[in-house]
Amino acid sequence: MKTIEIPVIGPTLKGNLSIPNEPKALVLFSHGSGSSRFSKRNNMVAEILNEHSMATLLTDLLSPEEDKIYENRFNIELLTERLVSITNYVEQLPELKNLPIAYFGASTGAASALKAAAHLQKKIHALVSRGGRPDLVYSDLKFVKAPTLLIVGSLDGVVVELNKQAFKFLKCEKNIEIINGATHLFEEPGKLQQVAEIATKWFEKYIINPKIHQNALQQ
Repeated sequence: MKTIEIPVIGPTLKGNLSIPNEPKALVLFSHGSGSSRFSKRNNMVAEILNEHSMATLLTDLLSPEEDKIYENRFNIELLTERLVSITNYVEQLPELKNLPIAYFGASTGAASALKAAAHLQKKIHALVSRGGRPDLVYSDLKFVKAPTLLIVGSLDGVVVELNKQAFKFLKCEKNIEIINGATHLFEEPGKLQQVAEIATKWFEKYIINPKIHQNALQQ
């Protein structure tokens, strides 16, 4: 793993980039409010993706100064702009060039990932939302082309219903997985591991299998 600097309009952001031998894809992580590239949960998922030949980039979407302003953490427009800029930047890096790109979004970070995917269209090859808040971008969901997997915990209260509603709005290849006995942060034993395994299979299916990927994007 190495730390990289990513120039965007305004600040320079930092990201943790891990590239396994002969990577087959790049997964960008979009964190929830109050989280960062050091999120233990997202790093655990990233490690499993690395083991399956996927490069990962966990990056802060806000500078430390911006993060001090509480409202910025829920500014989906700003966070989406940052994620789009990061995506456009990293795809030009020599070590990542030509790798298919996917998103993994958590909580409110899933909203910015979905909105960015709607903007970037077929540039994003797959998307996974963990305990996401797709209700923050309901109007954008119909424009998402990337095969999208919504993962929620069965004990996550209203978030389960918000994801079920979002599932109806999505017009792309899609699925929803409800993890029995899991709460919002999937802190229960084995639940986050389950999330990582399901996400890995989704990415492998739609990124690494070219035929399935092309069929999905044609929808």
